[in-house]
Amino acid sequence: MTVAYSTQEIKLQGISGSPGICIGKAYLVDQEGVNVIEKYAIEAFDIQNEVNRFKKAVKKAKNALKKIIDQTSEELRQHIRILETHLVLHQDKMLYEKTIETIEKEKINAEWALKKVCSNIKEMFNEIPDPFLKSRIADVIQVADHIMRNLLGANPIDIGGINKRVILVATDLSPADTSQIKLDQVMGFITDRGGRTSHTSIIARTLDIPAVLGLDQVTRLIKNDDILIVDGSSGLVIINPSEETINQYQKQKNRIERQKNIYVRESHLPATTKDGSELIVLGNIELPEEVVSVLDKGGDGIGLFRSEFLYMSRADFPTEEELYDRFKDVIEVMFPKSVTIRTLDINGDKAILNAVQHDEANPALGLRGIRFCLKRQDVFKSQIRAILRAAYYGHVKILFPMISCVEEIIAANNLINECKNELYQEGKPFGEHIDVGIMIEVPSAVIMADMLADFVDFFSIGTNDLIQYTMAIDRTNKSVAYLYQALHPSIIRMLKHIVTVSTDKKIGLCMCGEMAGDPVNLPILIGLGFKELSVNPTSIPVIKSITRQLTRQDTATIVNDALKQKTASDIFQLIKVAYGDTINLS
Repeated sequence: MTVAYSTQEIKLQGISGSPGICIGKAYLVDQEGVNVIEKYAIEAFDIQNEVNRFKKAVKKAKNALKKIIDQTSEELRQHIRILETHLVLHQDKMLYEKTIETIEKEKINAEWALKKVCSNIKEMFNEIPDPFLKSRIADVIQVADHIMRNLLGANPIDIGGINKRVILVATDLSPADTSQIKLDQVMGFITDRGGRTSHTSIIARTLDIPAVLGLDQVTRLIKNDDILIVDGSSGLVIINPSEETINQYQKQKNRIERQKNIYVRESHLPATTKDGSELIVLGNIELPEEVVSVLDKGGDGIGLFRSEFLYMSRADFPTEEELYDRFKDVIEVMFPKSVTIRTLDINGDKAILNAVQHDEANPALGLRGIRFCLKRQDVFKSQIRAILRAAYYGHVKILFPMISCVEEIIAANNLINECKNELYQEGKPFGEHIDVGIMIEVPSAVIMADMLADFVDFFSIGTNDLIQYTMAIDRTNKSVAYLYQALHPSIIRMLKHIVTVSTDKKIGLCMCGEMAGDPVNLPILIGLGFKELSVNPTSIPVIKSITRQLTRQDTATIVNDALKQKTASDIFQLIKVAYGDTINLS
């Protein structure tokens, strides 16, 4: 296919992988025909030679990855486990054994067998539009791409050898590729594949370079040395920008960098309002490797450790010992700060290979979160035991997701007690006094909050699902996404009720959903009485900085006015008038 290149300004919308703006020349990472694969038959007497050729390609890919791991910079040492996960995936049953089986059964060449196996893996989840699962598939495909390059005799991607200031453009970049980036040469990157929750995206955020992913065919539109603007915050890429557009983004880039420097410089100061009220700002993490980012950004602890990511980098369920080791790593690094570990929250918009329920018409309303765990108590208990044992080494809280009724809390608490008794009988040390909390993310939990509070030590509000379920929308559905409004009057009233209940019942309260990390919402949250928020690590400095410019008294007045409004836009306008300059809305 011939692509007609244009010098006209082109805007492409992708997925925000890492915030920030960069402007520079494109550098295409050459795939050297890796995507052009031919199929041919293998004679029966030559099958073993073909299998050996595949094994040799796998071994070569593993050795190259081991070398990258050994040479990984200090800046990315916390991400070694991501690369080690890819090392394990080289022997993954879905990928390794299935490819060998395909070569032997169908008597075809290794390249085509590998391609077919990868297509089947992707097809398995093709209808599930969840970013968490896609990050699992992306890891497998990235490992397969490296093996494929060896089978085809293509040169390895040498990102570490780039010697000029560029913006990388690639079909995909694996964590191994990304970990070779030198910050004095690579300003940012864009890819056809990938999403915000991919390992590659996580590494980009650690490096603090702009990245836009999931652009589909961007590699076919861009030539080497094309001028690009990458806006990682909004997920926008501009090809061949006009002089006016470049000037506009350069000013925006300078302003953001000045502001960011101020935020980061002051990030270790406490988030105390002008009238002396302290806000605890914690970090949300998906992988243990992100702990360092929370500490670097001035986080007061881990408010949400999404443990399902430890399950998604594999085809089977992790053992208690594996989970214990990972939890213990996080807890020891964070000590004496607290770590809140949310138990396995899968299915619905999150899934793993062993738990996918293909027969559920509406998985978001089906067997997910605590419902799945109470059904698969073997899986649940191994995680609870691992958390309890790891809690011996620090300050840990356990958080149950998707609670909708009292019976679920009672059942979960009974399992905690059962696990404690088992560990005591086995003579294994564990954290005996561990706070137990529940996610408030469905309307029934809001309505029953005063009853639920009698069984727990704290509430944690998951606004992502709470807004979705309250407004009866699928937030991934573009047709109704406009109804996903954090400042909708119904949401503000729900939050007020939860704050009142937690205060009356004298239990802890935190918000860990995306609403907490958006500066626009901060005056409302402080005014409602929130004293603890948990946000993405990159949002910690800005949330702390803006908090220091507010007073609880003034924000409480804004909340009183907000509760009288009929629409989300009315509430937004109140915030804009009162705090537009503070949160850069005016």
